[in-house]
Amino acid sequence: MSLDNKPVYSGGCQCGAVRFRVEGALGDASVCHCRMCQKAFGNFYAPLVSVRGANLEWTRGEPKYFQSSNHVRRGFCENCGTPLTYTAPDGVGLAIAAFDEAEEIAPTIQWGIEGKLPYVDHIHELPGQSTEEDQEAADFIHDIVSYQHPDFDTEQWPPEEDHD
Repeated sequence: MSLDNKPVYSGGCQCGAVRFRVEGALGDASVCHCRMCQKAFGNFYAPLVSVRGANLEWTRGEPKYFQSSNHVRRGFCENCGTPLTYTAPDGVGLAIAAFDEAEEIAPTIQWGIEGKLPYVDHIHELPGQSTEEDQEAADFIHDIVSYQHPDFDTEQWPPEEDHD
């Protein structure tokens, strides 16, 4: 929270080239199933939250934009491709998973359900396992070094390499 009790959120893209700060209450959080959102996110749907009533500031870099229709432009990181924004005449929505604490922003409505892929409602029924349970991938997982930006603001990214 900020000193004046307005909520403050931060987030950004996977590589850290674009970071944002939102001060104020977030609006509606939704998932959109329309085909345009599916393609923009490369996913089954697009989870978005409105920042219409809040102050959005780009704290590192800015998104590159694609005009996806006569009414909508979509912002993304031009370095890593992370989808970041949905801008329409009524305001801006940010990708929920781009927030540092995305678990705090739960969607409350679905849009574009006529485009919903037929298996989406059954994904939770699929068998699941934790990453550590996949013995065939254990060496691969153990060897991974992440270059992804952490889920908090940093003074600089990528970090300077240690030359000691």
